[in-house]
Amino acid sequence: MPSILAIAAHPDDIEFVMAGTLLLLRDRGWEVHCFNLADGRCGSDSLGPDRTAELRAEEAQSAASQLGAKWYPPIGRDLELTYDTKSLRKVAAVVRQAKPSIVLTHSPVDYMVDHEVTAQLAVTAAFARGMPNFIVNPPAEPSAEEIVVYHAQPHGNRTAFGEPVRPDLFVNIETVMERKLALLGLHRSQQKWLQTTQGMSSYQESMQQMMREVGALSQRFPVAEGWRRRYPLGCAGLESDPLRAALRDVSC
Repeated sequence: MPSILAIAAHPDDIEFVMAGTLLLLRDRGWEVHCFNLADGRCGSDSLGPDRTAELRAEEAQSAASQLGAKWYPPIGRDLELTYDTKSLRKVAAVVRQAKPSIVLTHSPVDYMVDHEVTAQLAVTAAFARGMPNFIVNPPAEPSAEEIVVYHAQPHGNRTAFGEPVRPDLFVNIETVMERKLALLGLHRSQQKWLQTTQGMSSYQESMQQMMREVGALSQRFPVAEGWRRRYPLGCAGLESDPLRAALRDVSC
């Protein structure tokens, strides 16, 4: 079956901006893979870093299980993600293991550098999927299959400089919104943290508001996830757009 890999920075990032699209594809028989690069250890003001990381891994695995996805453990810590060879070898290994035709990741310009570094690593790992001379960790066979990277909307649908960002592709997630909410709700440890640090009175309501804003941009759907296809040179044919093709009936 076809495969899709979501590469995000922190536990709950996938549920915030990607899970609706993943649910739609899972329902259509796609194999889903979820990979958070950072362990979430900074996401608490009451628990220590190690216990926070353990708790957030449990929450992320529970969400992946309910999604029907394969979960990959993080490779780094919050605020410590860097674009370096060691990290790239680990991300590229997961790309080769998952063998996706679609990679979903963060916006290349976002409010948080962890998101931006994750996007950079995801893009290069996809590009290097078929390079036998690039050694990955753990070892994995290179793949020559086509792969296309799609970037999610940045937080607030704006760059870090306040410039508006409009997706190229809108995916209607109305039919899976309740399930997306339930997946995000499994990240219970984040309710107080996001309220304290980012002003989210309800992280679930904040996610719904974001999806309503993207839906409004589409001028067609009540709630939507938005995607921008990265130019696929070196990864796939220039006209290749597998996400649009797979969800043609629920997208615009």
